[in-house]
Amino acid sequence: MNRASLLRSRIFRLVLVYLCFFTLAVLLLTGAIFWATSSSVSRQTDSTIDAEIRGLAEQFSQRGTPGLIAALQRRTVAAAQTRGLYLLMGPDNRVLAGNLSRWPDEPADSEGWLTFRLEFPEVEGGGVNFGRARTFNLRGGLRLLVGHDVRERDRVAVLIREILAWSLLAIFGISLLGGLLMSRVLLGRIETINRTSRDIMGGDLTRRVPVSGREDEFDQLAKNLNAMLDQIERLLGGMRQVSDNIAHDLRSPLARLRSGLELALIEDPGSDGYRDAIAKAIREADSLLKTFTALLSIAQAEAGASRDRFASVDLQDLIQDVVELYDPLTEELGITLEVQPLQAVRRTGDRDLLFQALVNLLDNAIKFSGTGGRIEIGVERQEGTAILSVSDRGPGIPEDQREEVLKRFVRLEQSRSTSGSGLGLSLVQAVAHLHDGELLLEDNAPGLRASLCLPVGPSEGGGSR
Repeated sequence: MNRASLLRSRIFRLVLVYLCFFTLAVLLLTGAIFWATSSSVSRQTDSTIDAEIRGLAEQFSQRGTPGLIAALQRRTVAAAQTRGLYLLMGPDNRVLAGNLSRWPDEPADSEGWLTFRLEFPEVEGGGVNFGRARTFNLRGGLRLLVGHDVRERDRVAVLIREILAWSLLAIFGISLLGGLLMSRVLLGRIETINRTSRDIMGGDLTRRVPVSGREDEFDQLAKNLNAMLDQIERLLGGMRQVSDNIAHDLRSPLARLRSGLELALIEDPGSDGYRDAIAKAIREADSLLKTFTALLSIAQAEAGASRDRFASVDLQDLIQDVVELYDPLTEELGITLEVQPLQAVRRTGDRDLLFQALVNLLDNAIKFSGTGGRIEIGVERQEGTAILSVSDRGPGIPEDQREEVLKRFVRLEQSRSTSGSGLGLSLVQAVAHLHDGELLLEDNAPGLRASLCLPVGPSEGGGSR
């Protein structure tokens, strides 16, 4: 990724915003540290001055002015190491003791504290600094000043400022570098997704977004995108298959319809041949409409378009409604339709599509049962799965062909003599997938057991019948 793309990216801008907030937080933190350190040094200086004042006051109260002068002279000798400032002025403004040459011009505050300028001789490095002191008026017209120069405090403050400034600069640089690296990593992952998307838009539908294996948010996004691409590829494959199947399997019905209509044209409108030709054309048209309706139902189920119609469905009631619909037909054909003991199961789903799926399964069972046949239908719940099953005693389906019959327009040789479009089991499978379930075709020894297996959540209870 080039620098221009990096600077235009939202991730980099977000990193810069974060860096600004982080820098502000560091500034506030360093300011607080500097203020706390300076305040601590100042309080320590004031405490030292107060302690010295108490000691000098004790000397003055016990030994008077001579004792105070002697104590000041001893402390003046050690002032080079202690940085102490002392000055005792007599009533005539004469310096009696101390290491200051004159009384400061700056006025003291209400508590007697003052800050004043100090000029150091060349032997001490020269320059100007400040002193902090406290003043007192003693009996006999004496004035006392006790303080410290703040060169050491200012030196510590400058050192702290330098350390904080360099620390802030280092933190800013490291954060900026980390932000750039993080942006490049994130943008690299996003660019991988974009590159894959461009390849797919270019026509390569087999491309998938790489998964790093870290199980992070990008891996989750990649898995979701790949699942979506798999579904799109399946749908496109289904559309191509439908188009191919329509071109091949509907050509014959359309040809028969056209031939019937042509035959009707040459027949006398009042003859039996004319009426037979029209009747055959209507049957062919009905068959075509039924086929297109089945294809539309499969497409809607596979696309999940009917999920907005999902509602709680009593599967026990559903089975009984299907049985009531087919009772007259099975009785007429001499087929025994046995309802197994039904378990009360409720499941969220599209009732119309579930009803149509059961009708298709029962239709197939009736076609291959023959007179005197036996069909069993029921619903049960096993380990969180609702199983709607239809079993017959017909010829069944060979195990190696059970996957094949689930495809559109596929009919086995043994079913060529019966009516149908080869879409019944395809619709049942699409309905099963729409409800996150599956269609199982098993040997019934003899015959076929078709089971529509639908997962049932713990919150979905029994029926209400």
